[in-house]
Amino acid sequence: MRMSDPRTHGGLVRWGLMAAAGFVLCACQAGSLDSLEIPASQQINIASLTEVIEANPNDPGAYNMRGSAYGRQGRTSDAMADFNEALRLDPNYYQALSNRALVHRQMGNDDLALADYTAAIRANPSYDTAYIGRGNIYRERGQSALALADYAQAIQLDSSDPRPYYNRALIYQSQNQHQLAIEDFTTSIGYNPNAAEPYVSRGLSYLALNDPNAAIEDFDAAIQRDRRNVDAWVNRGLAYEAMGDTENALSSYNRALGIEENNRAAREGLRRLGAGFGR
Repeated sequence: MRMSDPRTHGGLVRWGLMAAAGFVLCACQAGSLDSLEIPASQQINIASLTEVIEANPNDPGAYNMRGSAYGRQGRTSDAMADFNEALRLDPNYYQALSNRALVHRQMGNDDLALADYTAAIRANPSYDTAYIGRGNIYRERGQSALALADYAQAIQLDSSDPRPYYNRALIYQSQNQHQLAIEDFTTSIGYNPNAAEPYVSRGLSYLALNDPNAAIEDFDAAIQRDRRNVDAWVNRGLAYEAMGDTENALSSYNRALGIEENNRAAREGLRRLGAGFGR
């Protein structure tokens, strides 16, 4: 029989892999590389930042800095209060507008976030971070043309920022333009080789192009950077399953379940392999 015949075991596995890959791909599409604008090298110390504010109560930058620190600690209400104060002192403080937009997003207020990103761009048309943030909202709303335009503008402003390439690649991937997606994921990796997410996403595009070997290399690279990345383990299982390597597929799915006990895609993978053994 031909392996593409859906009545064969191979055909059933292939059909199941496509369904599972679609599920995991949807999970990855929700991700982005947003962050609050605060120097990564700076030690975040709320007490010392509060001392700065007490010494300089009219300095919007001090409130913006502490708001970013609060945001990174998940203290969204405190972060929002500081960004609001920074903007009361300086309504055109574009970094505070962009940071407040990200907090709005974390709170589920996407319309307010969109307004803040647009205000940040109006205050400083050269601020690439605001274009990326606004583009991410457009992307998640399915407004791909607007998102692509914002990512392109961000790249024009700062071609070495990995974020617009990564997020643009997610759009290409959702449109099944996997070669374009791979190019952008590769560029993103080149500028930030330590982030796991672009490797996972690029691996998915390789898997969609029926190149499981390249996909496994990327999933392994993601795992090296983040051993608890459940998507990397699940998709590694899919790639090994596509190659007929049951042992490594089982191992990968079980590792995924060790991180996320009820992961649907990993459980479906184990069920498929169990059916193949006649269990």
